[in-house]
Amino acid sequence: MCASETPAGPAPADPGHVVVIGAGIAGLAAAHRLLENGARVTVLEASDRVGGKLLPGEIAGVRVDLGAESMLARRPEAVGLARAVGLAGRLQPPATASASLWTRGVLRPMPKGHVMGVPGTAAALAGVLSEEGLARIGRDADLPRTEVGDDVAVGEYVAARLGREVVDRLVEPLLGGVYAGDAYRISLRSAVPQLFEAARDHTSLTEAVRALQGRTATSPPSGPVFMGIEGGVGTLPLAVADSVRARGGEILTGAPVTELRRTAPEGWRLVAGGRELQADAVVVALPAGPAAGLLRAEAPAAAAELAAVEYASMALITLAYRGSDAAALPAGSGFLVPPVDGHTIKASTFASRKWGWIAGDDPGLVVLRTSVGRYGETEILGRDDAALVAASRHDLAEATGLTAEPVATRVTRWQDGLPQYPVGHHARVARVRAHVAKLPGLAVCGAAYDGVGIPASIASAHAAADRLTGTRCPAGSAGRENRDHE
Repeated sequence: MCASETPAGPAPADPGHVVVIGAGIAGLAAAHRLLENGARVTVLEASDRVGGKLLPGEIAGVRVDLGAESMLARRPEAVGLARAVGLAGRLQPPATASASLWTRGVLRPMPKGHVMGVPGTAAALAGVLSEEGLARIGRDADLPRTEVGDDVAVGEYVAARLGREVVDRLVEPLLGGVYAGDAYRISLRSAVPQLFEAARDHTSLTEAVRALQGRTATSPPSGPVFMGIEGGVGTLPLAVADSVRARGGEILTGAPVTELRRTAPEGWRLVAGGRELQADAVVVALPAGPAAGLLRAEAPAAAAELAAVEYASMALITLAYRGSDAAALPAGSGFLVPPVDGHTIKASTFASRKWGWIAGDDPGLVVLRTSVGRYGETEILGRDDAALVAASRHDLAEATGLTAEPVATRVTRWQDGLPQYPVGHHARVARVRAHVAKLPGLAVCGAAYDGVGIPASIASAHAAADRLTGTRCPAGSAGRENRDHE
């Protein structure tokens, strides 16, 4: 299948033995697809667990996610994979999706009528922007066309058309929730591709947004925007791994690959954990840096491109409170925080409100989580766990009035957790794939290529598997960007 579609043609009778390097969700999805396509599969994972940045855990006896907590449901790949591995009955939409924006000292309802923070009219951001900021949006229609060329930074382009206040107060916190990046560096073409294409066709940016909104209104999507899984999204890779094993695939943890070399005529030799393996094909499903290290001997040009991909680090702070202590918590699923206001946290999720299964695990407990860390921020992540908890509690108290002592806390650090998509990212990915394509039996996939969210990573994995087994995918099936707010 191609990104949850029916294959256009049968896979070869015996694609041979394929080794997948990396057991994050991309590597596991690739292994699952390869087995569907008739390959024999071995997955090699350096760490002692599968799942990568999808990590289930618990706090005060309640099941929680310690990594990504939701997946975009309006793309088919993640929900489709969950159903394929037996999780259909555990898929759950958020119980509430009414988020807020903590800006200028007040929690304000998240505005509607925008595309990733870019409004179709000034009125859409009333109450969030100053009168001057709203007036600046209104001047967009009178400005001459701004050429976006082959790519442009989101913040640079939006600020030129609508003013910096739109970027700083809304675009930045929304993009920061996805990439932990800097809106003034992030690629418009890679991060908000539908807006990039619309900007090419319209002189006015607000006109481009309204055109996108008009198309959506004509054919509105059905169903929830996001989906979770009872027990946590972190249970998805565990279920995929179980399915891989049940289909005859082998998964080895604690097996870092230290060497990857081609063998005549078209095979591959790998060394992992002191064990040597032979493979007909290889999928490298690693972050860009480790992938570059493995590919340096056989694909030096691809390795050089991957080595230049930068990452942002972040930490998630999970806090559990007695329900009576958190009774005055504001309504909704949580809030985003514009960095321009100078607070430590960049977002908070009211997890017990957002996910019914968390509330169901212990109705007398309220679980919250905050996130800290953006691209280039090293001081914050250098603090110890106690300091991060204290900073989170300080900001939560200021934003919501919650001053009670939590009954339990957990800090989960994701070093180099999110690849950055700066201007020109799409071109870099195209060059990597062009270099890799010169080597028979080699493919790459993961968050560093076509989108950082779960569906995009799975689509990337499916495309890599289908390429190696000869299954034809519809053009662009791996490159449709997703805006997962995870």
